[in-house]
Amino acid sequence: MPATEVVVLGRIVGAYGIKGWVRVHPFGDDPLDWADMPVWWLAPAAAGPWQERRLARLKQHGEGLVAAFADVSDRGAAEALKGWWIGAPREALPATSENEFYWADLIGLTVVNTAGDVLGTVAGLIETGAHDVLRVVDAEHHERLLPFVAAVVLEVDREARCMRVEWGLDW
Repeated sequence: MPATEVVVLGRIVGAYGIKGWVRVHPFGDDPLDWADMPVWWLAPAAAGPWQERRLARLKQHGEGLVAAFADVSDRGAAEALKGWWIGAPREALPATSENEFYWADLIGLTVVNTAGDVLGTVAGLIETGAHDVLRVVDAEHHERLLPFVAAVVLEVDREARCMRVEWGLDW
């Protein structure tokens, strides 16, 4: 499956137990809804190549998430998946509501402040307890961290690949 058709949802961060379960770091809210997708797509790199894996079980474990795949039955096989990306074709995902986005929709957007200054592009997001944080990198490779909250992010225009923010150049 071409990588352009896949939305990255999270990453496998390690093995869990001895029966082939993996620990999952989700990118976004409601990862337990992924249980409705009987097939997950995994890749060693975010750009692919993607491989289908049949999901056997998914559950919340403490503050984290653990998953088991039908063809992964021991810890060694689970450890081999550490660092692999989890994705799904966009058409397999639920549609987003107004002002709701998949992280993949935000990465690569040009970030412009209300004064018209280009701050850079969204290179990634960081999940925190309170809210997500945008990693914005400019042409000189300087990084800014902007909270992804309504007071800062005023508009996201996916079609124009642009985000308008209330953030100064010198902040």
